[in-house]
Amino acid sequence: MFPEKLCRWLPLWAGALCLGPSPTLGQAQEAAPLPQPRILLVEDKSALREYEVDSVKVANMVTEGLKRLTGKPSAAAAWLTLVSPADTVGIKVNSAPGPIGGTRKPVVDAVVRGLLEARLPPNRIIIWDRSLASLKAAGYDALAKRHGVRLAGSRDAGWDESVTYESPIIGTLVSGDLGFERDGEKTSRKSHLSRLLTGEMTRIISICPLLNHNRAGVSGHLVGLVDGSMDNSHRFSRSGSILAVAVPEILAIEDEAQRRLLGDRLVLGITDALFCQYLGQSKCLLHYTAALGQLRFSTDPVALDVFSIEELKRQRERFKADYSPPDSALYRNAALIQLGESDPARREVIEIFR
Repeated sequence: MFPEKLCRWLPLWAGALCLGPSPTLGQAQEAAPLPQPRILLVEDKSALREYEVDSVKVANMVTEGLKRLTGKPSAAAAWLTLVSPADTVGIKVNSAPGPIGGTRKPVVDAVVRGLLEARLPPNRIIIWDRSLASLKAAGYDALAKRHGVRLAGSRDAGWDESVTYESPIIGTLVSGDLGFERDGEKTSRKSHLSRLLTGEMTRIISICPLLNHNRAGVSGHLVGLVDGSMDNSHRFSRSGSILAVAVPEILAIEDEAQRRLLGDRLVLGITDALFCQYLGQSKCLLHYTAALGQLRFSTDPVALDVFSIEELKRQRERFKADYSPPDSALYRNAALIQLGESDPARREVIEIFR
């Protein structure tokens, strides 16, 4: 499946990746811009205790961030501007780096509590990532049981054969991929979206740690959501240029109602910047980790990820780390198809220090 509406944007991305200007790209820049994104940064360094966090203080940070972002007087009212009790809400986490390097459980716990206070049924709240085993290894099963909410892996839920992303890039299939499990295929140009996304979730909240990515700059909301949602996804990470095109294309895949299955369902991004790992990618490396004591909130995932890349660069300069990931076109491409705003000059950052 390659939606016709999506094809219109391919010349724009080609222009964005070229060295010289193109008329098509110029036309894209003349299009009506998105509203200026706001990022709410809440900092409380007293919430940190070595590499552990104070759950009560983190919960207060989440509440304050949501109230200030939405302009509502209570956490429940703030959540109801983003979701409704009729929604099935998926809370996307990054569990692979473990409980310290990945998304911290107290942040997720505070979000779950807020959704429950807003009267969302527990069975309509799903904490999810690519692998159920990874979620359990990071300790999310106990959190889910405590609140009566669901825990799910996109791979474990199965892949939807009717919603595919096809590209010339050939991937080697592994256990868990649709073609490998069903037909014993070894390679494929297709990736499939998880049934969690096509059949269950109507809203997505992404909570990702502030963690370096060697090709995309940050293991943030865009890369994390795509990697957690598709099978045969390793092929996209072969080079930064492949990743920069595939991620926006997948986020823009539409359903029958011409709504983006991923991009339009993502209603909130929370960057867990309690700690910042400025080197490494998928493993927890404490010797490359700085304590920031921050949570960052926005409805614009592109702006959040660009903001994170800037922070990672600052931390590498601070610690004189001799490494700089390549400048990725991913975020400019995402902005071209209005997934968010990549221009730092167009965002508003509101800082709250506790």
